[in-house]
Parts: sequence; structure tokens; C-alpha cells
Amino acid sequence: MSEEIKPNDSTKNIESGANFENNESSNNFTNDDKTNTVKNSTNNNLIKITVIAIAIATFLGGFTLANTLDDSESEITQKDFRALEEKIENLKLTTSDQIAPTPQPSQGTQPTQPEIFTIFLDDDPVKGDPNAPITIVEFSDFQCPFCSRFVVQTLGELEENYIDTGKVKLVYRDLPLGSLHPNARTAHIAAECADEQGEFWEYHDILFENQAQWSRLATGELENSLKKYAQELDLDVASFETCLSSDEIADEVDKDALEARSYGASGTPTFFIGTEKDGFTKLVGAQPYSSFQREIDSKLG
Repeated sequence: MSEEIKPNDSTKNIESGANFENNESSNNFTNDDKTNTVKNSTNNNLIKITVIAIAIATFLGGFTLANTLDDSESEITQKDFRALEEKIENLKLTTSDQIAPTPQPSQGTQPTQPEIFTIFLDDDPVKGDPNAPITIVEFSDFQCPFCSRFVVQTLGELEENYIDTGKVKLVYRDLPLGSLHPNARTAHIAAECADEQGEFWEYHDILFENQAQWSRLATGELENSLKKYAQELDLDVASFETCLSSDEIADEVDKDALEARSYGASGTPTFFIGTEKDGFTKLVGAQPYSSFQREIDSKLG
């Protein structure tokens, strides 16, 4: 899952969800196929019965009228029945020509290929070996609960199996959703200020650990909490406070959000996995570890 930007957001666009492969053989009927087959058979039988009933009624009606006009013939002869059968067959052929066959669902449809994106890497914070063969670019929102879920449930396994082993590097980029999370942009500016002192990931962790507290604060109280987190990391608080009001840092946050929109990312978290050479595929939402594992392993070969 992921959180989406509302239409009135300055950084509006997408979010969470994933593609599943159809493992059923094209030679086997699905439940819908069987249902359609039964329905078609039933409809055909009803048509035949109706046609026969109409033909019989027409013939007998004509025969009764003939008897009324001429009492010389009181029984239906074998010749009459043959004529009746001929009429029925003609009616069946005429009716079947007028009824279009029910279209059947196509079998063995090919899965659509994932869209490939060209992502330009900025000088954003990197976790892992800068020369790792695979890159994950994460567009995230510090106030987003689904981003927090990714950090709590998935990031640890990614670090253990891919980042710490030198196979993957994680690049963090800013996508605060202002219409949903009014405190997010200020938190992102604070994290960028921590990055100026080389402590981005430590500040990143504090923000997510305390998300429930600072996300509900008014502006003045929010800044006090952000400064407190800086003190806990032994940052230069005076420089940190100056940085919080820096237009340059604020512009950096806004620039990331605009780039996210150009890549079709409007919800958080949104991930792009791949390389600058071969391009990136998109993964949206707080996906389980297995989704990342599948994407990474397919690119590692």
C-alpha cells in the first residue's frame, strides 16, 4: 500500500500497488470459460426448442384451418410430417445465421512488459556501496505510515541480504505529500540539514521511530522537536537551526518532489529498481520483502 497525493497537492500524481503472472496453461479452461460454455449450450438448446415449437404450432394451425375448410382429410399423413420436418430444418438454419456467436475470452494472453524508466541520480543520501551494481531509488515521506511500514518490516532484510553485501545501494529522495501530511516538508528539510553534517540516516531513523509524536505537533512545537533530535545526535545545533530556514535546502526538497512527478511517482513510498545503464522498473507501496527480492534478483541475473 502507499499514500496518494490529493488533486490539490503541489506535487500531485501516484501510489501503491503490483503485477501477477498468470500461471495457468492456455490449454485449460478457466471457471469463466466453463460458465460461458454452459450458458452458450443452454441458449442454443432454448433457441432450438423455441424454433421447433413455433414450427409445430404454425403447421398444426394451418392443418386445423385446412380441416375446417375441407373435411375430406381428417388425419396428418406421413407426407405432412416430412413437410413439417423440412420446415423446422429451414427455420433452424435461418435462425442460426442470424445469431452471432458469443465471443470467447482469449486464451494464453501474454503478460505486459514492465515500463522502463530513466532515473537521474542526484547527490541524495546513499545507503550502501556507491558502486553497487543495483540501485534502489526511494521516493518517501517521513510522515507517511506506509513509508514507516517499509522501514520497520522490509528495510532490515534488504540491508542484511543486499545492501550490506554490496549488491544494492539505496538512494533516498524527498516526496512530502503536503495535502496529507502538513508536517512532512519541514521534517524533510530537517533531514537534509542533518545530511549537511553527515548524519542523514541516523536522523532518518529518529524521524520514523518518533513519527506518531512529531506528526501531530503545531509548527512551533514541531521545530523544537526537530532540534531536539539534532541534539540527540550531537549535531551542531546552531548550524542546524540556520539550515532549517535555508531557501537552498527547501528548494532541494521541492526539486525532488517535482522530479518524482516527472517519473510518474505521486504516492509514497515509490521505488525505482535498476541501473542507470539499463533503466529502472517501478515498485509502488509498502511491498513485502519478496517483491524487492524478485526484482533485484532478476536484474542481478
